[in-house]
Amino acid sequence: MRKVAKPAASARMQALHADHAEPLSRFLLRLTWGERHLAEDLLQDTMLQAWRHLDRLPTEPEAVRRWLFTVARRIAIDAARARQARPTEVGIADITQLPEGADTAEGVVAAQTVRRALPKLTPAHRAVLIELYFLGRSTDEAAARLGIPEGTVKSRAFYALRALRAAIGPTDAG
Repeated sequence: MRKVAKPAASARMQALHADHAEPLSRFLLRLTWGERHLAEDLLQDTMLQAWRHLDRLPTEPEAVRRWLFTVARRIAIDAARARQARPTEVGIADITQLPEGADTAEGVVAAQTVRRALPKLTPAHRAVLIELYFLGRSTDEAAARLGIPEGTVKSRAFYALRALRAAIGPTDAG
């Protein structure tokens, strides 16, 4: 048998969502490194926890906000741990873009190495590298997207690559 929400509980939940969904969404978007779909899933999980514990939620607005952000942070941490425990999912589009030949395994290892080192960079350096190398944008396009001068993009790319090399450490190649 399905439970029907009481009007007061439904109204409180709507008010919680209206008051806190946007700041929680921005917070989760930062925690997920801009992965909008993941941030939306985590926001939904956070609101579900609020719904499940609605009768135990504090009544003061600041206390509710602290509770929601704490729950959101913990859910994001759990999701990150779960993603690290699972192997990276590869879709058919990813497989078709792999280079042909003997370098395929080396390319996959190199890509995973870079992916693991990116979080060690500053957000500014990471953003420039993503724009230039992962999204294939030119320096002027990256500058426009990031809202910084083209010269800044070039210098950040230089220092970001140097920091990335340091984060990866010595390799067997060369």
